[in-house]
Amino acid sequence: MELEINKDLIEQIELLIENQNDTDILELIGEEHHADIAEILDELNFDSATYIIKLLDSEKTSEILMELDEDLREKILENLSAKEIAEEIEELDSDDAADIIGELSEERQQKVISQIEDEEHAADIKELLAYEDDSAGSLMAKELVKVNENWTIPRCIKEMRLQAEEVTRVHSIYVINNHDQLIGRLSLKDLLIAPAKGDISKIVRPKVDSVNVDEDLEEVAKIMQKYDLEAIPVVDDNDVLLGRITIDDIVDVIKDEAEKDYQMAAGISQDVEADDSILELTKARLPWLILGLFGGLGAVIIMEGYEDIMTNPRFSKLFFFTPLIAAMAGNVGVQSSAIIVQGLANDIVKGSLFNRLLKEVGLSLINGLVLGLIVLLVSPLMNVDFLFSLTVAISMLCVIIVAALIGTFVPIVLDKRGIDPAIATGPFITTSNDIFGIFLFFFIAKLMLGF
Repeated sequence: MELEINKDLIEQIELLIENQNDTDILELIGEEHHADIAEILDELNFDSATYIIKLLDSEKTSEILMELDEDLREKILENLSAKEIAEEIEELDSDDAADIIGELSEERQQKVISQIEDEEHAADIKELLAYEDDSAGSLMAKELVKVNENWTIPRCIKEMRLQAEEVTRVHSIYVINNHDQLIGRLSLKDLLIAPAKGDISKIVRPKVDSVNVDEDLEEVAKIMQKYDLEAIPVVDDNDVLLGRITIDDIVDVIKDEAEKDYQMAAGISQDVEADDSILELTKARLPWLILGLFGGLGAVIIMEGYEDIMTNPRFSKLFFFTPLIAAMAGNVGVQSSAIIVQGLANDIVKGSLFNRLLKEVGLSLINGLVLGLIVLLVSPLMNVDFLFSLTVAISMLCVIIVAALIGTFVPIVLDKRGIDPAIATGPFITTSNDIFGIFLFFFIAKLMLGF
């Protein structure tokens, strides 16, 4: 039965902690899933969360730590000794252990690693910490099941049993040669029906997808998504098998990347959360707000060039339509850029840039004609004469086309230059299209109305 986490449960746990009733605490939550306990700890104050962490056994709390909010985990780790952290680390796979230790200062990392009794585990963690962030090496786990191509099937099964004791979940069985190079994989079905005294070289499946240890994590995610892989082996430049990346870690990468792109699209230039300090939030938001300010000032300068029409009763109504033009330009630009950014992220934007732009022009013509027709139909209700409403409709059509082209062109160019195209979808596109939109509106209006 799923644990219902509500205010009453939290108050009950806090009361038990206050009375130091360890037996009832363990009876209440001791057997619950680590993710549920982590959710409970996130609701408790820091002292209460630390109390429970120290109460539960290391096998349980090591998994709980991985699920906690980063800020709470950081505070808890600060209040644990190097020995206590090492005890938690020893219960985790190497990739998760490296993630937690990586959050500590370099000095504390060394102290914790020196307290890990399993020397091989400690060496694996140190190796993972040495890889660049956002590389396959930084995310891989060293724990896996591998067999040598020269082994007999009985020896293979024996070795697999020994190795599997150290692996949380066995996704694949990898086959290596005498130089530890990855040459294939084994199917459990093939292994079960193979002759008892045969060699595994007879049943090796040579085709196995792998990634280089220096591969970018976004590329790893694309490969695993494309081929529906639950795990993928990681090799070095000589095809030596180093570790594996599992789907649960890749899901976290996809989630983090989606959150980053969402924030960038909203004009937030660095990774922040709602609970971060005012200074951090300001640093993340202010740069794009400044860009928006200058964009707005640019629009003001353009409008000042046509200020003489404000005194002309015949044309003064033009200024009432500027919010409409600016809004349509911004909306269309963001729509176009959002589709392109999504396509680039999923690696489905291919082919000629010219063809892509031509397609956007066609789409913009259809949308612009429909929206322009609506303006023509609604204008008589606003006491706007036909020539004036036609001017607005044609201006809006041109603005929509230009906005769509900018929204398409800019993300593709940024991507080709190695810049995250998500940066184009927010204030950048909106601001630039506002300026172009207002300029085109008054320019076309001047040509058609002759002021």
